[in-house]
Amino acid sequence: MKIAVIGGGSIGLLFSYYLGREHHVTVYTRTKEQAESIRENGIRLVKKGCEFFAKTDAYPVDEWTGIEDLTIIAVKQYQLKELLESAAGRMSQAASLLFLQNGMGHVRWLADLAVKNIYIGSVEHGALALDDHSVSHNGIGATKIAVYKGTVEPLSALKTLGILDFPLEIADDYKRILVGKLVINAVINPLTAAFGVENGELMSNPHYYKISEMLFAEVAEVLKLENRALQLENIISVCKRTATNRSSMLKDVEAGRRTEIDGILGYILEEAQREKIDTPIIRTYFHHIKGEEMQRRTRD
Repeated sequence: MKIAVIGGGSIGLLFSYYLGREHHVTVYTRTKEQAESIRENGIRLVKKGCEFFAKTDAYPVDEWTGIEDLTIIAVKQYQLKELLESAAGRMSQAASLLFLQNGMGHVRWLADLAVKNIYIGSVEHGALALDDHSVSHNGIGATKIAVYKGTVEPLSALKTLGILDFPLEIADDYKRILVGKLVINAVINPLTAAFGVENGELMSNPHYYKISEMLFAEVAEVLKLENRALQLENIISVCKRTATNRSSMLKDVEAGRRTEIDGILGYILEEAQREKIDTPIIRTYFHHIKGEEMQRRTRD
């Protein structure tokens, strides 16, 4: 199977390494320099103190045309619209696209894509990019994938992927897997970024935990969640399982990068406004992170 991976960040490198063990993978990166580095050095995976290497083709993203059997799009949500607009004129209508963004704001852009198959995925792995061709696999989870448009057949080769540390699951309902991931991201990411703490601190610090509960309550109300006690237990479980991890939003804030807050709490705020639900805590942490973004840019 020929697979394209767009995005040279932690998730793009992680998928490229593991899928490249059984398929022909080509990585498409934002810069020519990163593509050259991946071609020259391969992808280096660090896991449990060991290093693994895999040779991989890599090219700048403006050379991607969507002719592969499957294209995995692993860029940040705020980068997605520009990518799709720039590729529209050269992208094959026979393309099969798998989107791996956090949040749900990007779903609105998918309906107008003139391609054969569209899939939406949720990634539960912990990964950290170490340099332009290296990634650390910090936490083993699962990737859940569901059909948004088209048929499931192009995913059949992935279903049989026999890799213990990189399980892939085919789900029936893309909305369910996105909402499940959104709830986790809406609590853990903004709070860890606001407080500057690792995931586990949200549970071990009773004051942070109380704020987590309050934020979750508003998120649950807006998204009309069922089994709320179970959903909260899931957040607690993720925090404990990834206690020493630093969330992607925290890392983005610390590095002075733009975050995905618009597609996470921003999306929930839009839903709250539509439903006329007051969400003071969600608003507070949305604007806190937006303020951090502005402050870091001003310093730079």
